[in-house]
Amino acid sequence: MIVSMFGPEGKVWLDKLGPWQEIRVPGLSPDYPVVRCNEMSVCVMTTGMGHANAAASMMALTFSPRFDLRHTYFLIAGVAGIDPARGTLGTATWANYLVDFDIQWEVDSREAPPNWTTGYLGIFAKNQSDKPPLEYRTEVFELNHRLTDAALALSRDVELADASQAQATRAKYDYAPANQPPRVVQCDTLSGDTWWSGNAMGERAREWTRIVTDGKGNYCTTQQEDNATYEALKRAASAERVDLQRVAVLRTGADFDRPPKGVSSVDNLLNTNEQGGGDIALANLYRAGSPLVQSIVTQWSEWQKGVPTK
Repeated sequence: MIVSMFGPEGKVWLDKLGPWQEIRVPGLSPDYPVVRCNEMSVCVMTTGMGHANAAASMMALTFSPRFDLRHTYFLIAGVAGIDPARGTLGTATWANYLVDFDIQWEVDSREAPPNWTTGYLGIFAKNQSDKPPLEYRTEVFELNHRLTDAALALSRDVELADASQAQATRAKYDYAPANQPPRVVQCDTLSGDTWWSGNAMGERAREWTRIVTDGKGNYCTTQQEDNATYEALKRAASAERVDLQRVAVLRTGADFDRPPKGVSSVDNLLNTNEQGGGDIALANLYRAGSPLVQSIVTQWSEWQKGVPTK
């Protein structure tokens, strides 16, 4: 089951793996009311963007009597903002940790104590660097590292798409990997419905990821949906409808989360679509994700009982 969040993310798969049978599922987004499945048992769904749409659509799918998903592998595949110190436009990233950036306390940064770097603080934490009690239980999720490792190994050497406009944007950064060609890597992803841009926010994203993962997570991409999608899958797993060990998350860099020197954070955000990363990020969802999909469907005897040990 390939899980996309908006139309173009699903289209990269639909254009290449058809023909498709459409299965209407009550409760899905009215913009994307059907799941499409092909003769290889590969299916594509689109949740709609943002936490609310992602959670609602995934709950509708996983509790639908139309599907038996107990042995299904889920590939959550979408574009994202990317930390230029961890990747570049077009970079494909496989996550081990999903971190929610929204579940924090926030004060107006203009009124924050002078030693605070941003207005963010963990809920019931005393200092910005303290780990909060994580009472929501959706602040951080850890995926199956074996599946992440397998996905990375299968896709590490694929040729990723690139474009001249993206290359021109990269050239404005004076450090790697921002100014290098895209490649496939492992690093972790941060969810939040508020689109943001800036060095201080980016530093908080790195710090927050380190805090809630006890130093194990490595922030590199920012998106809106993944913690909500995973929580819905977790609810379904508690009802024995899905297997959480079969969930992989692929995010590709469509834009930088902070500007190069000489460019304001406002301009970086307002000119997101002019960075040139959108089309190649979409293309690289298929290029980086397809090896895992093809391995599972063509070697099902090896994947049927779980991620192969080799």
